[in-house]
Amino acid sequence: MSIVACPQCGKKNRVQDIEHGRPKCGQCQSNLPWVVNADDVSFTSATDTRLLTLVDLWAPWCGPCRLVAPVLRQLASAYAGRLKVVKVNVDESPQLASKFQATSIPMLLLLHEGNVLDTVVGAQPEHVLRQRIDFLLPTIEMN
Repeated sequence: MSIVACPQCGKKNRVQDIEHGRPKCGQCQSNLPWVVNADDVSFTSATDTRLLTLVDLWAPWCGPCRLVAPVLRQLASAYAGRLKVVKVNVDESPQLASKFQATSIPMLLLLHEGNVLDTVVGAQPEHVLRQRIDFLLPTIEMN
């Protein structure tokens, strides 16, 4: 669970790692940014959502990973209610690193209902990630 300030009204809200639907502000009902941490044990439940999920495979010692982190928070805010960001520390989650063949990090995966739709390796600017998200969202939201 994390505490998230609503981008609309500023109220602080508790957001569960696993929610049914989309996390909403308790005061104004606006969609909230959804960024959670997951590991080998919690990954399946953390990615069990109908939203587009951006998985960040990263490590604390990785400089480019630290550069991407604020961009991912901005994307989570910009796409609140449409995108969930799941952060996985590959040093603490070797099974997931192996499963997704994360030989270079940061590695970003765009998932929907457990299926990998796109993969981005290396630090990319926000506009590149937005293009990839914008390409996938219309198809997902139609379902």
